[in-house]
Amino acid sequence: MVRDGFFYALGLGAVAAVLWRMNMPGWLLALPIVLAAFFLWFFRDPNRTIPQGPGQVVSPGDGVVTEAEWIETVSGSRLRLSIFLNVFDVHVNRVPVGGVVTVCEYRKGEFMNAMNPESVLHNEQTLITIDAGGYEVSFKQIAGLLARRIVCNLKVGDRVERGQRMGLIKFGSRVDVLIPAAANLKVKTGSRVKGGSTVLAVIPELPAEMKDAAMAVVA
Repeated sequence: MVRDGFFYALGLGAVAAVLWRMNMPGWLLALPIVLAAFFLWFFRDPNRTIPQGPGQVVSPGDGVVTEAEWIETVSGSRLRLSIFLNVFDVHVNRVPVGGVVTVCEYRKGEFMNAMNPESVLHNEQTLITIDAGGYEVSFKQIAGLLARRIVCNLKVGDRVERGQRMGLIKFGSRVDVLIPAAANLKVKTGSRVKGGSTVLAVIPELPAEMKDAAMAVVA
């Protein structure tokens, strides 16, 4: 469990204790207790089985795929997947691929509904890019209507493993993933995914000579 859950639960537990000492009605006493239980559940952090196949890109978060499309960027064609997390999903985020963090940028912004396509441009967000050796995968933590804090525990230069925990977004939110256009897509719009365990796409394996050269650059 994420420690934030304990902080919220302890605070609400203290409120319940005060109400009990004041002999408040049972229904009023039950309110902070129910909320404390909700926060303990909301900040759950279940273990996940991480796929080990070559070139696999796993989901950075739990939720539903709301967009799966090819787009053009300054770095070339990319496959973009958008995953919407509602308030009932696990909100711990995970790294989609192993490699080295080359970009980690936080940007303040608005708190539009995460289902709104404009949220990817205007909402509070953190962009992370990982050099996986021969290709790059980028993903964004995007705040939603209820989210008011993005937590990212990565920094440029960190070496990360596929499925590794890297932060969270509190309450409703969205994560976007940018994958090389040559990837073989394994999900579609409407698919429900789990962070760290659902394979979103598979990157075709590089020829041996290209792979060795890429790994030498990462090292």
